[in-house]
Amino acid sequence: MRIIFFLIAAFVCSNSIAQTADQHIYSGNKLYAKGQYKAAAAEYQKAYQDKKNREAQYNLGNAFYQQKDYEKANKQYTETASNSKDKNLRAASNHNIGNTYMEQKKWDEAIQNYKQSLKQNPDSKETKYNLAYAQAMKKKHENDDKNKKDQNKDKDKQDQNKKDQQDKQDKQDKGKQDPKQDDKGDPKEPKDKEQDKPQSQPSKLTKDQADQLLNALNQEEKKLREKKDKEKGQAVKLEKDW
Repeated sequence: MRIIFFLIAAFVCSNSIAQTADQHIYSGNKLYAKGQYKAAAAEYQKAYQDKKNREAQYNLGNAFYQQKDYEKANKQYTETASNSKDKNLRAASNHNIGNTYMEQKKWDEAIQNYKQSLKQNPDSKETKYNLAYAQAMKKKHENDDKNKKDQNKDKDKQDQNKKDQQDKQDKQDKGKQDPKQDDKGDPKEPKDKEQDKPQSQPSKLTKDQADQLLNALNQEEKKLREKKDKEKGQAVKLEKDW
């Protein structure tokens, strides 16, 4: 169970402060003791506004802290630590600044402010305890982060190995497929239509031989025409039947 020592509203105004501020701080402390932190904050605010009383401002920070408004609490403590002439009040303010950071898990800031508090009050057992606690929590979270990163790296490596194995298996499976029996597989190469056409054979005759053959054909054709013309022009002989 976590135990963080919190320095409560232990400060009251001195005799040199106006009576009205003293009354508001007194009323605020009574409300604070009853757990009525919002009402107590209103009283502390009135006391601070009277003459910027730093004890009232510190107590106002405590009231905000108890309401878990750590940002407002931090602001009141910081102003008190920076402006108060009271060494103990500065030490208490820095201690509680460390607590606001502790609640937000800002370990470095918490450690810094606990150390600052110990400079002003080296004998505070509460501050020493909180400092040791903050340092331990910082180390724990650093180790947790490191372990988480290592686990993520291992997981990424395992995922990559699985992917590589699957890719290898896919390539092997693809290589075993027979494209001739797979109608939906790779497209077949198109048939060469030119192979179906009759190929023209090149002529083996020389030019002179071709000319001689052509002349012979022409001569033969001429003789046939002359023969037909002669047959047309010849009179038909009539044989006498007497």
